[in-house]
Amino acid sequence: MSTWVLWLIGGLYIAGPVIAWILAGNVAWRFYLAPGLPEHQKPKKAGWVLWTWVAGMALLLVTLWIGHSNFDLGMVATIKSSIGWAKGWALLAIFILAGAALDIRPAIIYRAICKLGAQTLILLPIFLIAPFAGLPETLYVSPLQIVGGPGPEYFATTLYTIEPGAGVPRWQFFAPWSPAAGMVAMVYVICAIEEKQLKWKLVGISAGLIVALLSQSRLALVALAVVWPMAFAISRVNKPAIWFAAAPVLLGASLFSVNIVQNVAEVQSEFESARADSSRVRAALGRIAVHRWQEEAPWFGHGVVERGPHLVEYMMIGSHHSWYGLLFVKGIIGLLALAIPMALSLFLLAQKACRYPEARVGLSLLLLLLLYSFGENLEILAYLYWPALILIGNGLRLRFPIIPESDKQSRPAT
Repeated sequence: MSTWVLWLIGGLYIAGPVIAWILAGNVAWRFYLAPGLPEHQKPKKAGWVLWTWVAGMALLLVTLWIGHSNFDLGMVATIKSSIGWAKGWALLAIFILAGAALDIRPAIIYRAICKLGAQTLILLPIFLIAPFAGLPETLYVSPLQIVGGPGPEYFATTLYTIEPGAGVPRWQFFAPWSPAAGMVAMVYVICAIEEKQLKWKLVGISAGLIVALLSQSRLALVALAVVWPMAFAISRVNKPAIWFAAAPVLLGASLFSVNIVQNVAEVQSEFESARADSSRVRAALGRIAVHRWQEEAPWFGHGVVERGPHLVEYMMIGSHHSWYGLLFVKGIIGLLALAIPMALSLFLLAQKACRYPEARVGLSLLLLLLLYSFGENLEILAYLYWPALILIGNGLRLRFPIIPESDKQSRPAT
């Protein structure tokens, strides 16, 4: 119940970074400060790809300082932004490195997520009844907001929201907004699929799907249809059966390519028209971010997000899109600081997924983060999806436990 208790007191945004830096201290202690540890207590060896995440996220801090200096934002703003980095971008490197270096068993994460799903299903009637019982959308904002954060929504206990224009309720559960709930739900579905006990597997998957549907996140529906099947197919590219199965599909696709392109265009149009105002604002934010990046700060960015004009409903320039946000705030150097470790990790996980189930799970989750990077700011939600980062790191590590033949025979097919 820790997640829901922290949600009630507004402590989720604080708990994520605290867990991260405790793990960082653990990794540092075991790697460098405790040379006398027994061999079985030492961390697993981490490969050089892991260190590209550390280097990339550290480079984001440097670009932040340079951007602040270039625009004379002052020492106070620089300190606040550096603390924001420690609660955001730094978490990506820390959790991924911890997942690779420490002996964190994925099965524990899978079971914990399924148990959280069971708790969510128990609480679900309260959320569903709330808008029709006249309960307020937001019960209160936690006084823990005093520690600082991007906004009050990260510390608010919100039961539901009303979709502007449509006038229908939409749920975000313990996330700061509904699409973020959809993202976290898809992380949980991917993890629940790996749970070995059927009872918990069904509970976890059901809870994740219900949260994704009630969040009404369009990206969650796309992720549901694309991410796990794509990762599964990649993990089977060394199997002849996959190629025999794919051959007629590719042949049919080539024969009906024109119709397929038309259908994809129609689906994209319907996807955008589902929330036309949201799509318009997101597109305008992207155009403004790219234009101002090119004209004003191409290398190191502006250092901070800025409030946009009335055209984008005064939303922050650089929000709603990780890549536009990086360009605007940290320039092309900042964008490469994320793109390079992400691309290298995808390549390595795709290679390892053919042999190791842990790598296939990591590949699924990294593909999910890549998809959501085009609709969310990854750093601002890392405090919620951090189990995915640990599992990505677990998939990237160089050495895996040797599975005895008896265990392999009893292990479910993956």
